[in-house]
Amino acid sequence: MDAFTRFTNQTQGWDRLFRATQYTCMLLRYLLEPKAGKEKVVMKLKKLESSVSTGRKWFRLGIVVRAVQATEQSIHAADLVTHLCLTLANLNCVIYFICDTILWVRSVGLTSGINKEKWRTWAARHYYYSLLLSLGRDLYEISLQMERVAHNRAKREKSSPQDPLEYILLLFQALKQHPPLLLDTVKNLGIYKSNPGIIGLGGLVSSIAGMITVAYPQMKLKTR
Repeated sequence: MDAFTRFTNQTQGWDRLFRATQYTCMLLRYLLEPKAGKEKVVMKLKKLESSVSTGRKWFRLGIVVRAVQATEQSIHAADLVTHLCLTLANLNCVIYFICDTILWVRSVGLTSGINKEKWRTWAARHYYYSLLLSLGRDLYEISLQMERVAHNRAKREKSSPQDPLEYILLLFQALKQHPPLLLDTVKNLGIYKSNPGIIGLGGLVSSIAGMITVAYPQMKLKTR
């Protein structure tokens, strides 16, 4: 109950919940569209998906503030790689939200003098920059965890990994021993342009991972 209360009291928590709902609708719509007699259900899912997507825009201010705060915190990271990846990722995230908000302002008719394609291109560019930098940080953290696991294993067994399978086992052990790193990696996998089914599934999994880190702050990957 405490985790649920903490989750709903945060703007980021509501955004993750809306995001999960949005991508669940997209996934269900993709699965039901080929089936006969499901046209009305598909139409309702499409309308709900659109409404939830619009509703998420109202959380933008709180999310932008959080992204700015995250940028300030990452500046003080002691580890150089973490410092660079997180600071640049958060800066790109802030720029993405600004671009996305400007596109939303145009879409609701508050202004017309905005080049939609230009701002959409900028939004997509900074979104993927942020995503790649966040994944870069995760890969760096994974490599550090694998080194620790390998070092501890070498001390016990007086041997080091030799074949690819052993490195894969090291990867699983590293992620198993460090759940926040696994969750952060899943969350940062993001959504790539493909069919709506893959986008919906990827978005849902990513949203659930993000919801867990909001409800349980101890599961969030710490900054070095």
